[in-house]
Amino acid sequence: MIKNNMKHPILTVFLGFISFQAFSIDAQEQCTLHGNTPAETKQYIRCLDKVIADLEREQKMWVNKLTLDLEKIKEDTGNSQLLPIFLRSVKNQASYQEDSCRWRYLQKMPNATKAAITYKQCEINILNQHLSVLKRPLK
Repeated sequence: MIKNNMKHPILTVFLGFISFQAFSIDAQEQCTLHGNTPAETKQYIRCLDKVIADLEREQKMWVNKLTLDLEKIKEDTGNSQLLPIFLRSVKNQASYQEDSCRWRYLQKMPNATKAAITYKQCEINILNQHLSVLKRPLK
C-alpha cells in the first residue's frame, strides 16, 4: 500500500507526519481477512501480530514517559505514592488483558484459528483502550 504511494513525494511526507496515535486507533481496521484459505488466514494473523507489536511498543513508550513524569513529580513535591500505584496499575492492566482475552479464546475452542483471531482482536482492543488512558494529560 505505502510502496505504491512513494512515487508521490507530498503523500510520502504526509504519511511521515501521521502520528502513531492515529495508527493505534485504526490498527485493527488495517488487517482484513479477505477469504477463508489457510494462506489468507495466516496473513491476517500476521497482520494482527504486527499491530499488537506496534501497540505494545507504543504502550511501553507511554509507560516510560509517565514513569519519568511521576519521578519528576516525586522530586518536585515529595509525593512518593504516585509511582508505585501507577506501576501496580500497569501490572494489573497486563493481567486484566490476559484474562479477558483468554476467556474469549476458550469460548471459541475447539476452532483454534477462530480462537487465535479472537484473542488477538481482544488484545488490540484492550491495548487501544489502555493507550487512550495513558495519553491523558497529568495536569
